[in-house]
Amino acid sequence: MLQLNFLRQNRELVLERLAIRNFKENGLVDEVIGADDKRKKIQTGADELLARRNNISKEIGGLMTKGLKEEAEEKKKEVAELKTEIEKFEKELNAIETEVHNLLVRIPNIPSPLVPAGKTPEDNEVVKEGGIKPELFAGAVPHWELTTKYNLIDFELGNKITGSGFPVYKNKGAKLQRSLIQYFLDYNTAAGYIEFQPPYLVNEDSAYGTGQLPDKEGQMYHATADNFYLIPTAEVPVTNIYRDEIVNESLLPIKMTAYTPCFRREAGSYGKDVRGLNRLHQFDKVEIVQLVHPQNSYDVLDQMVLHVEKLLQSLELPYRILRLCGGDMGFTSALTYDFEVYSAAQQKWLEVSSVSNFESFQTNRMKIRFRDSLGKIQLLHSLNGSSMALPRVLAALLENNQTETGIRLPKVIHSYFGAGEIN
Repeated sequence: MLQLNFLRQNRELVLERLAIRNFKENGLVDEVIGADDKRKKIQTGADELLARRNNISKEIGGLMTKGLKEEAEEKKKEVAELKTEIEKFEKELNAIETEVHNLLVRIPNIPSPLVPAGKTPEDNEVVKEGGIKPELFAGAVPHWELTTKYNLIDFELGNKITGSGFPVYKNKGAKLQRSLIQYFLDYNTAAGYIEFQPPYLVNEDSAYGTGQLPDKEGQMYHATADNFYLIPTAEVPVTNIYRDEIVNESLLPIKMTAYTPCFRREAGSYGKDVRGLNRLHQFDKVEIVQLVHPQNSYDVLDQMVLHVEKLLQSLELPYRILRLCGGDMGFTSALTYDFEVYSAAQQKWLEVSSVSNFESFQTNRMKIRFRDSLGKIQLLHSLNGSSMALPRVLAALLENNQTETGIRLPKVIHSYFGAGEIN
């Protein structure tokens, strides 16, 4: 959520940057400012009445001391009348504060100046490409056929148990999945991230704090009896660890990592692009999150991008890094880099990671702050990244490394998996 004072003081800049997002509700900016003007006017009226009531209360004390009870009783009646007026003002104030908040949460984060203009994923900017695209043998097949051939994943069984988008990993497929998760966690903790194992369901405050509510409510599974939400990413519970906290500057940066299953309704997804592991309702992901000093967040973003890039390089996968255009960025992000790996059997790029700087957009919602060396309290900046989402990484590993006799695995996985090949 944008800070109201920033919105007031930088109205033209906000409108200019929101245009990069192709945001269609620019009128919300003036609505928020207008509603806040109304709030200030009501607050002033309430403050004047409170001051008047306090002064009269002091007069009553003086009159009682002098034994002027009749005059004191008259003043008490005046205080009672003021109380009714004050309650009316307070009711109006609560209503207008709610209105201001409800308008403010509909405005997305303003993009960084580094964000390119554009409306669709085709407008994203390729900033780097690495690795070598493999040349497969004539009989090579996509991963959904490989997982059947080598008895790794049963998509039909998942459909029977739950529904489409809930695969069952089995035998060496389950072991490979577990091996990748452990490798990703070890890779992150070796870089100084502290591992957490958070809950997989969160309350409404947590989902609101990271921006899933109200923006992505329809994409989350909702346990209505308890009003809990199944997490779409570990970012939600992990970032909320520090909600309503004030940390000392000496503790920065705060670096956290976690493995969780992730649950996404993916409403409206259909067609060939959702086949196999390409798009699931439940999938495994290892996440990295940082809470940092505002002055350092873009340097940290570059570090996190490099961290994920080296992880992909260790998996020996061809990849590219995209800087997302304004029209393709998430609601809460100021700048996002996507990572894609090349799927040789499908002959297409598959997204496997997003690394984003949210600046103070999330921390303002969650009131995650720090106390600087001068004792001043400021909002932190939050960042997160997938390190790594499993399904499409697994799909690319299987497809790109298939041979006529088996599936080779990258060297970094051998010790975790206990073998260098699936056959």
